[in-house]
Amino acid sequence: MVRGGGAALRKYCSFIDDLRLYVRGGTGGMGYPRLGGEGGRGGDVWFVAQERTTLKSIKDRYPQKRFVAGAGANSSVRALKGEKGKDCEVHVPLGISVLCDDGKQIGELNTAGERCLVARGGLGGSLATNFLPCKGQRRIVHLDLKLIADVGLVGFPNAGKSSLLSKVSHAKPEIADYAFTTIKPELGKIMYADYKQISVADLPGLIEGAHANKGMGHKFLKHVERTKQLLLVVDVSGFQLSFKTRFRTAFETILLLTKELELYKEELLTKPALLAINKMDLPNAKDNLNELMKQLQNPQDFLHLLQEDVIPESTIKFKDIIPVSTCTGEGIEELKTCIRKSLDEEAEKENEDYRKKKLLLLRTSGDKQMNRG
Repeated sequence: MVRGGGAALRKYCSFIDDLRLYVRGGTGGMGYPRLGGEGGRGGDVWFVAQERTTLKSIKDRYPQKRFVAGAGANSSVRALKGEKGKDCEVHVPLGISVLCDDGKQIGELNTAGERCLVARGGLGGSLATNFLPCKGQRRIVHLDLKLIADVGLVGFPNAGKSSLLSKVSHAKPEIADYAFTTIKPELGKIMYADYKQISVADLPGLIEGAHANKGMGHKFLKHVERTKQLLLVVDVSGFQLSFKTRFRTAFETILLLTKELELYKEELLTKPALLAINKMDLPNAKDNLNELMKQLQNPQDFLHLLQEDVIPESTIKFKDIIPVSTCTGEGIEELKTCIRKSLDEEAEKENEDYRKKKLLLLRTSGDKQMNRG
């Protein structure tokens, strides 16, 4: 039976991945009617991506959650053209989507130094405005954080994702014997002998119905979107959330995870995926593994044994299936090698596609020049 679920969700609240802010551009400066002087434009409000910034640090530092740019300078005899008001720059984490209050996206910030204009300053007073200044743009915006990582660990509670992350990387996630151990996304890095680093995100355990936001499903699932590939982690012995819920075999667990991802956003299933079959140190693990491998080789032959609502439209084709044990260390090095190999292969494919597109553009522009000649 699962214990501690409520405490887990309460503690999750200390990790913020959505923040609502008020932003306002500065008011323009007054014009000077007698000499035709123009007031300065109001300052703008910008969001700037910065490493080691969190939404929680923004909330703690600016409890009012209001950001207003400076007003433009009035036109005067000394300076007919008033100076622009001071811009307001707000440092935000990487992986941010900036949304209007109506849900429309204003922009995305994924790399350090990227900037997004969120509120323009008002125009200064001029002949066109009868020398009266305009107010700056004002709006409520949402900062929506989605973690950026090379690999996203996906699994139901107690599959051993946190233990796996601690084994393959330098992360030290909280690990306990109850199901909802991971209460906020954890990031770790796998370090290789040639100094290559691969980032891994351990996402809080899904439950059946996560796509419909059960168990804060959307808060967890959205972090899968920006990972380059998925690593599904399942318990070889199967899974049962509590005595009130059905026991699921490892095969059913994989199908259910696939179904949850599919119902949340079908494109997630197009990501390259690996499968780690965990807890190989348990009794009967080898028999359970043999049974699971049979089912995975020909999944269609076993779907008739399951309820219809459990069956996904399409099944995930895993690039590699690796049996592991975080207790004994079995399969851990092989898993790290497979993760590296898979990411390298995908990077090479992207480079090849880029080279082909560039070559096509060169040929197209060459043909156009020949036709002109």
